[in-house]
Amino acid sequence: MSDHHVTSADIPVNGEHLDPAKVSKLKTICLAIMALGTLASYIVLFFGDKPALQKIAGSYSYSWVFAVFFFFTLAIGGCFWTLLHNVTNSGWGTSVRRIFENLGSTLPWLLIFALPLALPQVQHYLFEWMNTHRAATGDVKEYLHHHDHLLYNKMFYMNIPFWYGRFFFYFVGLGAVIIGMRKLSTDQDKDDSPGTWRLFKARFHSTYTFIIFAITITFAGFDWLMGQDYTWFSTMWGVYLFAGSALNSMAVIILTAVWLKNNGYLKHVVHEEHFHVKGKLLFAFTIFWAYVSFSQFFLIWYANVTEETKYFLIRNTGGWNTGMVCLVFGHFVIPFVALLQSRWKRNWNALAWIAIYTLVMHVLDHYLITIPERGISLGNIDPAVFGKIQPTIPNAWVGDIIAFVTVGAGFLFFFLRAMGQHALYPHRDPRILESANISN
Repeated sequence: MSDHHVTSADIPVNGEHLDPAKVSKLKTICLAIMALGTLASYIVLFFGDKPALQKIAGSYSYSWVFAVFFFFTLAIGGCFWTLLHNVTNSGWGTSVRRIFENLGSTLPWLLIFALPLALPQVQHYLFEWMNTHRAATGDVKEYLHHHDHLLYNKMFYMNIPFWYGRFFFYFVGLGAVIIGMRKLSTDQDKDDSPGTWRLFKARFHSTYTFIIFAITITFAGFDWLMGQDYTWFSTMWGVYLFAGSALNSMAVIILTAVWLKNNGYLKHVVHEEHFHVKGKLLFAFTIFWAYVSFSQFFLIWYANVTEETKYFLIRNTGGWNTGMVCLVFGHFVIPFVALLQSRWKRNWNALAWIAIYTLVMHVLDHYLITIPERGISLGNIDPAVFGKIQPTIPNAWVGDIIAFVTVGAGFLFFFLRAMGQHALYPHRDPRILESANISN
């Protein structure tokens, strides 16, 4: 707990604001990397059907979807924590709620990076089921009935018009939710008599919009990741992605709070008690992620259905198995042991290192979700261009790094931009003193 009881005299009348000079250089660098990287990536992906670019574009399509979905999980995690905080009427998190909101507000901007996934020339490499649909002559349903009965049975969900509808709904639907929640919160900062009506309104609207959140994380995972192999399915895929999203967005929230503290912000309103709570949440979702991961593996192993086991068969091929084993120990055992220590959860610099480590494991997790499929699918789609089916494509990792840095720079730019737009915490929220004086 802080050294003294925080009173309203400790809260600045206009709140604390991020000094633009402290982040302007970093924002400029991020903007430059994002602009150049996105332009180059768009050129490669947009002209990916040209013979000269096919080989690069096919491989880079997987690099791109890996990077986009990784940062998508962080943004959607910010939406989750915002909605959860409102629904539960939590007092402890008021001091850090603006970080939740700012993180979630990056979601609509990620459409810039997701748009290439809507290009047919990119979909050609990523989603084989779309190739079959587009090759259909006459009535698509009748065609599939005779040529691919599995796709025929899945057509109610896997059809191209519905796919596009869902794709834009993820950003428009959940984007509208998080923008609305953030506006309610920031408008409170400017109101001299804020009262509680905005809190009740945010609480009410956060209830049913949780459905939009659940649909977005689940169906986006189906469409962009599971859809890379339409013959594979897992009944736990949505909750698996949700667990990783909630866990690692909390890691970003911890890192942001530590960075702000170390730069002199949040002095009176955020202290070791808040980091203790966030450390507990990090610990809880580490266990939840492991539980869901094991359950998914166990159910697939137990059922022994061909359409399900192929996911793990591919990832036990070549060197991918090493990564899967690392995931077991790295994503669960090590952070589990580290986060058992109460003193490390209360020490924000130690917790920051655990958060960084967790994010690295999240990168590995999503790399193993997407990239092993690349050599299999490309070899199956066009062996004349990509060669035979193979576990890995030589030197393709270069594209993975370029895509990750490009999307990551864009994500960081929009996150820093959001943090500079309003006060760093809702200083006129009636619960700010309750939050500033929490003890657990």
